[in-house]
Amino acid sequence: MKNILILLSILSTQIFSQIEEQSFYSFKQHAVSEISRIKDLDQQIVIDDVKQKKNPGLAIVYSLLLPGMGELYADAYDSGVYFTIADGVLWGTYIGMNVYGNWQQDRYISYAQTNAGVSTDNKDDDYYATIGEYLSVDQYNDQKAFERNFDEMYNTEQYFWKWNTSEERKNYRSMWVSSEQTFNDVRFVVWGLLLNRVVSAINAVRLVSRYNNNLSQEVGWNVSLGLQSNPDNSSSYNINFITRF
Repeated sequence: MKNILILLSILSTQIFSQIEEQSFYSFKQHAVSEISRIKDLDQQIVIDDVKQKKNPGLAIVYSLLLPGMGELYADAYDSGVYFTIADGVLWGTYIGMNVYGNWQQDRYISYAQTNAGVSTDNKDDDYYATIGEYLSVDQYNDQKAFERNFDEMYNTEQYFWKWNTSEERKNYRSMWVSSEQTFNDVRFVVWGLLLNRVVSAINAVRLVSRYNNNLSQEVGWNVSLGLQSNPDNSSSYNINFITRF
């Protein structure tokens, strides 16, 4: 019985030794395989802070679409924000003036219908300007006949109007002038929108040029970490520094 136990002990020791040798061999083979795979893929950890130059053409396009965006593209939105604010104010003014002008237009047309018997069918802007200067269509036609401008005379039925008092005509004229003046002033707002974009584009190009000039003077650098094989089949890590001027 004692001999059997000794024999089993010897056998178990040999078996565990073989298992440990096989495990260590497998681990070693796996490690070598992973190192080879890393070598084949030539993996690198790269840290690179080299910046790219900006395109002046893109800065112009951005500024034309929305003033201030060209400056944002040039990393200088601290000045571009004023162009964006100005654009918002101008657009708000443009919308507000159009709303007011149309409101005044509706007012004077409605006023003419009520107080002068005007029909709005087939009436142009010249007609609405004319009825504010004469008390009636007859007065207007008499004036044109006196001037011998017969081709400018109105058909009294189709283009009829007659103000009851001069005060009514003046009230109408005031509303008409207010509307027309507002629409005329809208053109200045449109010019302001265009000018704001042009100035923003010029400023953006200037800032992009400054950005690129500063970039060319900076030192670019990167760091690469790689795995290198030595002649004795050992491996080592190497770190490379690359600078750009």
